[in-house]
Amino acid sequence: MFLFESIPWSSVLMWIAVVAALMLANEAARANKWVGLSLFLVLPVVLTIFVWPTTAGEGSSTGTWFHWVKVYSALAGCLGFMALRFIPGLIKNKFALMFPAAILALNIFEAVIRDFQVYGLDGRIDGVMMVGGPWNIMNGVAGLLNLLTICGWMGIFISRGKQKDMIWPDMLWFWIIAYDLWNFAYVYNCVGDHAFYAGAALLVSCTIPAFFIKRGAWLQHRAQTLAFWMMFTMAFPAFVGESMFAVKSSNDPQALFVVSAIALAANIAVVIYQVVKIVKGRRNPLTDEIYRDLPAYQKVVEANRPLAAEPLEQALAV
Repeated sequence: MFLFESIPWSSVLMWIAVVAALMLANEAARANKWVGLSLFLVLPVVLTIFVWPTTAGEGSSTGTWFHWVKVYSALAGCLGFMALRFIPGLIKNKFALMFPAAILALNIFEAVIRDFQVYGLDGRIDGVMMVGGPWNIMNGVAGLLNLLTICGWMGIFISRGKQKDMIWPDMLWFWIIAYDLWNFAYVYNCVGDHAFYAGAALLVSCTIPAFFIKRGAWLQHRAQTLAFWMMFTMAFPAFVGESMFAVKSSNDPQALFVVSAIALAANIAVVIYQVVKIVKGRRNPLTDEIYRDLPAYQKVVEANRPLAAEPLEQALAV
């Protein structure tokens, strides 16, 4: 196969099970703040003390600085988003509104650094086969473009209803798709043997909820599913690389080049579109919501804004 070696039916079924499990865990964390605190605070403390020092130590495929930083940054994002959702009045603080964008940018930048680092690597390192090449640079640039097109964080608000989701209306489908393409390419480039699950399954598990379950809450879905996956894979690192369900990357330079080229092209397209919107609308990307005139943006706001809020037309006119 082009991207991977053979994919047996058992791995396909496990892939579906992983997607379903991550989505169910995400919904459980959304449903109740106490469940969320148990999953994103209590459980990681237990794992940090009793499990990860053994399973994610030196020599393990998850024993690198990147995996440790990734799990804690994802957990920090989950807890920070919960603070915005459940601490009264915090969402009105403009500095607090910068946190989601900052933690997202940090996570992207971590991956960009790793992509650039892998450019100079070749062979099995930390238990993972790496094939460095120009595709790492291409995808690193795609990641930087994706980071630079983060916008509209000043428009984040908390949805009505008991779940109190963190809604980011300006984070629309085209940016999410560009992110998914970049992130899959990153995983494929840097931990290719994990890409079947940590790339494809993990991204699908947060994109489906963002498109079909709770629109506007993509970053919340992403942080929570990422945190669940990182906690799992650091506790059971052999699952993606050595178990009967493992799917190996083809490590084909042509495949590596193609996925990175697609990611780069998609993010260049988003940059061009965003620049056009900024120039035509005379909008400040640091303070304004760039896409507020789009129907997709307006549907997200209409479906989630608190009932006591101003009419949509007034809100969009501000």
